[in-house]
Amino acid sequence: MSIPTTADETTTLRAFLDHFRDTLRRQCAGVGADGLAWTLPPATMTLGGMLKHLTFVEQWWFSIVLHGDEPSGIWADVDWEADEDWDWHSAVDDSPDQLRTWLDEAIASSDRLVDEALARGEGLDVLAARERRGGPVSLRWILVHMVEEYARHCGHADLIRESIDGATDL
Repeated sequence: MSIPTTADETTTLRAFLDHFRDTLRRQCAGVGADGLAWTLPPATMTLGGMLKHLTFVEQWWFSIVLHGDEPSGIWADVDWEADEDWDWHSAVDDSPDQLRTWLDEAIASSDRLVDEALARGEGLDVLAARERRGGPVSLRWILVHMVEEYARHCGHADLIRESIDGATDL
C-alpha cells in the first residue's frame, strides 16, 4: 500500500496509520512463540508484548476514549493496578495466532469506530467522549497520536526482529 501524497488530511492520517499497522504485521510475520517472547537486553520488550499492547491501545483510543465505551473482551477484567504493564507481560501466555488475531480484530473495530465518528459530520474536529488529562481531545489528535505510537513501536520491532533472525527491510 502506498501513502497518497496529495490526499486530504483524513485520508493522509488514516493511510499513515495503516502503513505502520501493516509494517508491524510484517515485522512479526512468521515469528513463532519463542521469537515473540524474545528480548533484546537490557530491555524487556517483546514482539508479542508489542502486539498485545497495540491491541489494547487500539481499543483504548478508539473505543474507550473516542466513543466512551467500557473496556471489553480480554481487557474487561484486567487489574491494571496489580500490573500496569499487563498487556506487555501477559503476551507470553498467548499463542502467536491469538496475538495476531486480536490485533487484526482491534484494528477492524477501530476503523469502524473512526468511520462512525466521521459520520457525525464534524470531520477530524469531532471531540472524544472522554477527556485526556482534563481537556478535550479531537479525532485528529487521536489519529496523529496513533501514527506516533505505531511508528515508535515499529522502530523497536525493527531492532528486536533483526536480533531474532537477522531479518531487515520488512
